[in-house]
Amino acid sequence: MVRGGHLDVAILGAYQVAENGDLANWRVGTKGVPAVGGAMDLVHGAKQVVVITEHVTKGGEPKLVERCTFPLTGVGCITRIYTSHAVIDVSGGRFMLREKLADMTFDELQAMTGGRLHVDGRVADLAVPEL
Repeated sequence: MVRGGHLDVAILGAYQVAENGDLANWRVGTKGVPAVGGAMDLVHGAKQVVVITEHVTKGGEPKLVERCTFPLTGVGCITRIYTSHAVIDVSGGRFMLREKLADMTFDELQAMTGGRLHVDGRVADLAVPEL
């Protein structure tokens, strides 16, 4: 299924996503052992690759960056990112902001994003589901 290109969408987590759509979602473990799974097959076998992640790390560092510093899972493979603060498309090597939290300004969101956000048209309010 995966290697044959029969998947329409793959949904993954991420350590980092770069402006050009590069994905880093693995790293070398604490004892020097790579923590690698099937994500590399997924990002190359799916027609669209979507990331769902927090906007920043637990330490407050951006997960959406200009260039990934962790080992790459896939090159230029991400099409959309859903974070805890925004919905962002990756298009033409740029982060295109589609939705953001209503109570957050563009400048506040940009300050917590490592790559540059671009706007093309209206940015919708991100509707947060009630639990």
